[in-house]
Formats: sequence, structure tokens, C-alpha cells
Amino acid sequence: MHPTSSAASPTPFADPARGPRPGGGPSRRSLLRGAGGAALLAGAGTPLLSACGGSGPGSDPKTVTLGSNASDAVPKAAFESVYTAFRKRSGITVAVNTKDHNTFQEQINSYLQGTPDDVFNWFAGIRMQFFAAKKLATPIDDVWERIGGNFPEAMKKLSKGEDGRYYLVPMTTYPWAVFYRRSVFRQHGYQVPTTWDQFTSLCRRMKQDGLVPIAFGDKDQWPAMGTFDQINFRLNGYDFHVRLMAGKAAWTDARVRTVFDHWAEILPYHQDGALGRTWQDAAQALVAKKAGMYVLGSFVAQQFTDKADLDDLDFFAFPELNPAYGQDTVEAPTDGFMVSRAPKNHDGVVKLLEYLGSPDAEQTYLRTDPSVVAASTRADTSSYSALQKKAFTMISGAKTLTQFMDRDSRPDFTSTVMQPALQKFVQDPKGIDSLLSSIERQKKTIFASG
Repeated sequence: MHPTSSAASPTPFADPARGPRPGGGPSRRSLLRGAGGAALLAGAGTPLLSACGGSGPGSDPKTVTLGSNASDAVPKAAFESVYTAFRKRSGITVAVNTKDHNTFQEQINSYLQGTPDDVFNWFAGIRMQFFAAKKLATPIDDVWERIGGNFPEAMKKLSKGEDGRYYLVPMTTYPWAVFYRRSVFRQHGYQVPTTWDQFTSLCRRMKQDGLVPIAFGDKDQWPAMGTFDQINFRLNGYDFHVRLMAGKAAWTDARVRTVFDHWAEILPYHQDGALGRTWQDAAQALVAKKAGMYVLGSFVAQQFTDKADLDDLDFFAFPELNPAYGQDTVEAPTDGFMVSRAPKNHDGVVKLLEYLGSPDAEQTYLRTDPSVVAASTRADTSSYSALQKKAFTMISGAKTLTQFMDRDSRPDFTSTVMQPALQKFVQDPKGIDSLLSSIERQKKTIFASG
């Protein structure tokens, strides 16, 4: 999951039949409508985006429109620098339609069914495959013929739909881990924990020392999913985690109950009032040295605006829970760009995507947003900060990579079932069995709907 902005704004993505979900929880659902969509579906399949084709009628050949979820200041500025660099080399302007991150995700289904921009920010994995399967995105195999050499096999796999065709140009990736301030650990003589017993012992020490052991904010509904993921694949392994996310394992399985039992053990060490706090506000407790740790993605670095504070930021892998699986799985969400079902400026879109898939574009982005790392193996990493180098090493050295609960599972399941369920658990960790039974019942209904 990428960082979100807590402030919602009016948006043409709105679905009048539903309205935005409180908290901006991501929801991404299904079918095409309108004459253009019907025409596409009537053929043999979605046409390949081709550099040889012309632009659509009425389009401006010098403009590509782009729907952006990069509403936070740092990524927004980083993308603007990329689009400026592209304009200088191509003469093509990227007209950016930026919307609040949560709102974009909540209402993207209506957006893609209507009159979307040519290109839009989105995510690798199942969330990309979901819209590709619904014919709401255009394959970009021809673009990948030109950029494929820039990416490792893992990124190529993450960029393909279930039909084996490419639908995404990845740009950045980042790890989820446990973040902390080195100076705080030095001051109190804390050691980085590698096992669960060491981790819980450290939480107790931090609380005794007057610190909030684990900063936490789940107002936007998605951060709690990251904690579940970490405990689940550490305890039960990557294969079970993937099966659970795919609806192939039962939420009433004893292994899932054990995940919540472990979470309940450390929940008292989490920051109070989490459901009313954004991730940004929670991060300020770490910045101010009031919290000792924070389980989050490396984008937490965006909140460290003072260089001295940023240089003090470090992280470690979530501790081992089961020796059979160790710390071999890393949650590393990957973000990039997709093409809508009927882009108006085909030629401009192809040129933009080829640039976005280049090391130069990634390096331009990273100069403004050093909280992530490049998806390409050809990007110059010599200017990486110590934090970025560590993130790159963690991701590249992982045995297996996950994306995030709401990327690894059906979007309708995670948004309508898991987000409220996890908030209910955080608010009251009792009654886990009835909660899991409810999740399983709803899961069966949703996954059976196709």
C-alpha cells in the first residue's frame, strides 16, 4: 500500500450510487459501460497499444492526460519533475489530474468505466490484474519490447495480467519493515530484535522507559493490513499467506487464529486511539522520539523533513516467528502506470510509457522522493542514501516478495470485509473466533461471485 492523504476532496471519480467510504478505504470493482467500452469488448480483445497507431479523434498530439493518486506533497513533486523532464525531451505535455489518494482508490471503478485519462497511476499484482481482466486497461506488450531489458524477472511477472500480457510499467518499490530512530536505541541501550520473544521484551522495556513502543494510525483503514501480513507470513509462511489472500484457505483455519493471538499480545503496546489517527500523524511520534518503533513502509521517511532526523532513521525486518520461515519474505509493494481502455493519444502514451520505464525517469523521481527505490535494475544507485541502499538490499535478498493485503487479494474483499474487520479487532481484540467466522462467510460469497 502506498501512503495516503487524509484529506478527501471533491472528485469526478465519485460514484453517485455509493459515495465515498468513510476513511477512504480503497475499493476497485468491475465492468465496462458506454459505447466505447462495448466496441472494445465486441472485438477479439482489447487492442494492443501500438507506437505505429495514430492518435484518437479530437485528441491533442502534444498532450497526454494522466490520472494521478500522488496527492501527498513529496511524491506529487517527484512526479512533476519526471513529467517536466519528459516534456523537455519529447515536446509532449503531461496534463495531470491529481486526486486525493484514498478517493482515487475508492472510486477508480467508476472513473475507469467513464471517461478516464489516457494513463493512470496504479499498483502491481492482483490490483492491476483485476482491471486488466475486466477490460478496463490496455495491454502494452509493444512498450515492454523496448523497456523489458531494464527490469528483472520478478518485476516482469508483477506487470503481467492473468492473460500473460503486460499492463503495467513499474517505477518504484519499497519495503515494509519496523522503523526506529538509531539515537533512541543508543540512548536506552536497545538491541534490534530478530525473534518474537526479543521483540515483545523490547516493547515492554520501551513502555517502562516512557515511550510508545509501536506508533500506529489506522484512520485510513489500510495500515493495519500491513501488520497482519507481517505476522501471517512470518508465522505461517509465504505459501499459506498467498493461499489465504487468494481465497483458497479458510479464515477459520487455526493458523489464522494464531496470527490474531500474536497480534493481540502486542496490541497493548500500540499507540492508543489508532482509528482516529492517520499514518502521517503516527509518524510524527517517531519523528519526535515519543515512539520507539513503527511497522510501516519506507515511505515513512517522507515525514522526516529535517535531514538530521532522516539520517537517524533506520529499520529492521519484522522478527522471526517460526524458524521454518525465518525472515525470508519481504512485503515490497510496487507502483507504476497503466493505460486506460481507450486512450485518446496513443502515440503520446507510448512515448510517455517508454520514458517512464527508463532508468532516467526513475532517477529523476528518486532525486525528490528518496523514500523508495527504483524498480529497474539499470537505475544508478550510487546516489542512494543509506536507507535506500538497505531497502534495496532487503528487497533484492528476499526469498519471496508480497505486495500488500489489498494488492494480493480481491479488492472488493479487502475493502468491504477486511478493513472493517481489522479495525474491529484493533478496537476490541476479544471475540476473534466470531470475527473470523464472519470474515470466512463473507469471503465465500465474494470469491464465489467470480
